[in-house]
Amino acid sequence: MANREELGIIRGARAGDADCQLALGKLYLFGGAGLPLNIPTALHWLGRAAQQGLDEAWRLIGRHIPSEIAQHALPDVLRWYERAHDAGIQAAGLALAQLVFQHGGGRDNTALTHKARQALEAAADAGLPQAQWLLAQRAGGRPLTVAPPVQRQARQAAARRAARPAWRADNAGQLIPAEDYARLELLWQQDHTLFLDQARPLLRRLLASAPADAEAARAADWLPGPSQLLLLARCAELLSPSATDAELQQCRELAAYGGERNAQLALGLWFARMDGDGKRQSNGIAAVNFKRAIRWLTLAGEQGLAEAWFALSRIYLKPEFSQRCVAEAQSYLERAAEMGHCGAQLECGMYAWRNRRTDEQSDVRAAFWLQKAAAQGCQEAEAALARVAAAPKEAGWMTSIVTCLTRELLESQPLLAARLELAALFGLSRAEALLLDVKAADQGHCLVVDIRASYGRSKRRLVLLRTARERQALDRIVRLFEAIDSGPDGLEGNYRQRLYRLKTWLPNVGGDDLLAA
Repeated sequence: MANREELGIIRGARAGDADCQLALGKLYLFGGAGLPLNIPTALHWLGRAAQQGLDEAWRLIGRHIPSEIAQHALPDVLRWYERAHDAGIQAAGLALAQLVFQHGGGRDNTALTHKARQALEAAADAGLPQAQWLLAQRAGGRPLTVAPPVQRQARQAAARRAARPAWRADNAGQLIPAEDYARLELLWQQDHTLFLDQARPLLRRLLASAPADAEAARAADWLPGPSQLLLLARCAELLSPSATDAELQQCRELAAYGGERNAQLALGLWFARMDGDGKRQSNGIAAVNFKRAIRWLTLAGEQGLAEAWFALSRIYLKPEFSQRCVAEAQSYLERAAEMGHCGAQLECGMYAWRNRRTDEQSDVRAAFWLQKAAAQGCQEAEAALARVAAAPKEAGWMTSIVTCLTRELLESQPLLAARLELAALFGLSRAEALLLDVKAADQGHCLVVDIRASYGRSKRRLVLLRTARERQALDRIVRLFEAIDSGPDGLEGNYRQRLYRLKTWLPNVGGDDLLAA
């Protein structure tokens, strides 16, 4: 639910203001008070700000936007990563190389390809595993000759290589030869069952030479190579619980230790002995270990898995958990909801709706989260929305005056015409249309209709914005009222003055059965 400050930033960004576009990109990149974390949307607004010459925008793109997101905006994004790489941002160099070599960006640009190759070699020499594996793949399993750096850098690189397990291009295929890896990759795309049959012997060979679990791997400073990690992760995903417990558990632990987020999630759920919805599982670890479960789920959540944050919220609500904390559970639940978890969005919405008597704005938050869940096909959220905000009814009093709306009225009484348009769009009564504070009512996702301060017989209610047409019309009308005091002491006067103006310009207006003047 965007607050008023964020709504102002959104309007400025849509109007083309570069600073607002940068600010909106940051809000979506890091998450705002009322805006969810949304990396693709962040890239969109940061790219627009960068086009207008804001250097901070392309620096943020190069430092924080991964190539998996940027590939959908090729080839326009290449220049931002190139600039960020030239400015010394190492992550931008790796992303540039991935976009060029993995996603086909800059295919016809020799200079860009050369720069991407240099960036990839620099990232690989700095010890980034993704860069090393991509470099190994491009070398076809042969030893690589990286451009010699200066003497001091060469000594530092040699020390780093000596301190970590050697799995670079010259031995990346020890356990998985290049031809076997290519065959497994093809099988993964075609048939998972056949993939598991073919990968099982390689997996057992790997597990036989690997540590028994994550703790042993940490003690031995063991780290799987990218091809090994990919094999572990995919097999951990495909192995059924009926498989050999030791094999599945070792596979999960090593993949999780290597940083594979889905394996971390599965391992955390296994230690908590529950499924993704928080329900207790009959099979799994003999004694629940919440400490280890929280550790792995936190790592998975930090890598962008909303399911991990949702699972953490379930753990902190369990009565058998010694550190049970409702506030902590709610914070994890909101984080999962912000990342798009449908179940978390539904729960956040229902929680806000239950607390509406202690906080008047809770119904606005409830509508926000329930709309998000309903957009993902949640029928329960759709049913709850019908209670939170009833569908607007056609304003009966408008039927007698629609034909009376003339160009003369629109030009001479723009505020009155705008209020009548609001009534037609959102089913407002006559008193609501004339007294509504349009700026305060707009909450981004809904309209808060509350005129109790000026009209005691009315009730506060919400009207949801469901279509782009409604959103565009409301934006236009809000801009019209932006510099105007909509209160009884403002330009439009009190209710009787507004009603007199309406009846003067539209003498055929009918009465309002519910809220007669």
